[in-house]
Amino acid sequence: MPTPAEFPPAIPAAPELSDDDHPAYARRWWTLAVLCLSLLIVFVGNSSLNVALPTLSRDLHATTSQLQWVVAAYSLVFAGLLFSTGALGDRFGRKGALQLGLVGFLVGAALASESTQMWQLISCRAVMGASAALIMPSTLSILVNVFPPHERSKAIAIWAATTGAAGAIGPVASGFLLGHFWYGSVFLVNVPIITLALIAGWFLVPKSRDPEQGKLDPLGAILSIIGISSLVYGLIQAPDKGWGSTQTLGAFAIAAVVLALFVAWELRVDEPMLDMRFFRNPAFSTGTGGMILVFLAMFGVMFLVTQYFQLVLGYSPLSSALRMLPMAPIMIIVAPMTPRLSRKFGAHRVVALGMVFVTIGLLMFRALGLHTPYLYVLASFIPLVSGIALTMSPMTAAIMGAVPARRAGAGSAMNDATRELGAALGVAVLGSVAASHYASGVSKLVGALPAAQRAAAETSLAGALETASRLPAAAGHALTVGSQEAYIGGVHLAVTVGAVLAAMSAVIVYRYLPRNLGSEGAMHGPIESMEDAAELGIGGTLPIFADTSDAADEARDSESVPGR
Repeated sequence: MPTPAEFPPAIPAAPELSDDDHPAYARRWWTLAVLCLSLLIVFVGNSSLNVALPTLSRDLHATTSQLQWVVAAYSLVFAGLLFSTGALGDRFGRKGALQLGLVGFLVGAALASESTQMWQLISCRAVMGASAALIMPSTLSILVNVFPPHERSKAIAIWAATTGAAGAIGPVASGFLLGHFWYGSVFLVNVPIITLALIAGWFLVPKSRDPEQGKLDPLGAILSIIGISSLVYGLIQAPDKGWGSTQTLGAFAIAAVVLALFVAWELRVDEPMLDMRFFRNPAFSTGTGGMILVFLAMFGVMFLVTQYFQLVLGYSPLSSALRMLPMAPIMIIVAPMTPRLSRKFGAHRVVALGMVFVTIGLLMFRALGLHTPYLYVLASFIPLVSGIALTMSPMTAAIMGAVPARRAGAGSAMNDATRELGAALGVAVLGSVAASHYASGVSKLVGALPAAQRAAAETSLAGALETASRLPAAAGHALTVGSQEAYIGGVHLAVTVGAVLAAMSAVIVYRYLPRNLGSEGAMHGPIESMEDAAELGIGGTLPIFADTSDAADEARDSESVPGR
């Protein structure tokens, strides 16, 4: 995220502009439309993937670990680059960073639509994640640069509302396309949107950069990506290679060493990508850890439930996407209540209660079976999503309130990066726990099958169902039911692990999160809290949003003249 320039408090805010003062100001609302369109691309491009997972498993014969990678690759690259791409835009030009990101996303989406191997698709997703890391912070930086303070809140509210719309559009559009076209169509849907954003942005988005260009930390970015990727690699590959295998243990060892080097480097460098001293503040460290866990639970469950809908209950991709949409009204109802509840009962109690709700929701998923009614699945989502809605805003405020105003950009980047990291870890941790249980259960059913069929059945539920369709009726039915039961057992184990982590987090949050948090960002009021909740990404959208404190806004007021 862009780091605000450090201006002395005495410097006054920029004067109000009129349409005659600068042409960029006159077209600021058209500029906002381009920025929202660019943000829409990031959300639609990613939210469309979740409902396509069973299709990828069937059409490209993807293993469970490959499905995990195709989701996690985007989040890992995004989280690793988020601290650096904002600084790149500030230094070399935000409009250029935005347009470079759009071109990269266009190339990644086009290549993804033509992928015939999972490694190709995973690589394209990484390209899209890097491009999204250029797009998202640039949109907010340009917005803050174009709009004067009295209009900025309204503009940010419109910008944030785009995430909710995209979260609903992406999965539904993907489900519709998968019912009529091949899997690549879910990526091609972005092409006309990106083309329009590129052309319109060339004429409507003004150039701007930070006159106080901060130093870059490329080594820190590289170390963070290598360390986190090694950790996720070990988690995802463990079910295939074995948790005690040399490859798995080696990946964990590399992750430990590289992340230790990352911490040492960040403590040494003058302008670190992530100031490790922030973690000495209990509010910051508790908020960061809690945010990671919340998104670990949510995205891990969504990864598993999406496949459960299609491969066990037999819903179509479109039907599955529609059944995920009720999460939106739950968030809309609960999120605006969070600031008032926190002021009355204390942020630590509200967040702890939210974690308890997450625990209850996860445990309710242990009752899933072969013929579970959808209403029960919806009932399980209610405490889970309500708990997340209660926790997100206070933890965002904890992170932002613990960071000095002059480092608000770093706080925003950390806030977003924790969500991306939590999403990647949720797919890796809960997905791998479920995959290990599934492989163990299915191996007992396919011992007599030829090696190729046995391998296909053990690698994914879709592979087992395809294998079962080629067997005699009785044997095929037995493998179908047995593999579905093994998958459900894996889901039960995964949500149990998530519930234990959530329960532990509830205790830690109650003990260490302060009762009173700053009024900045999401804790300012119900509207801001709802904007913050929009980042959750209804229907599978990855969380991408930046809170900006009032102090940070004031610091950036001196940049409010467009075109600088």
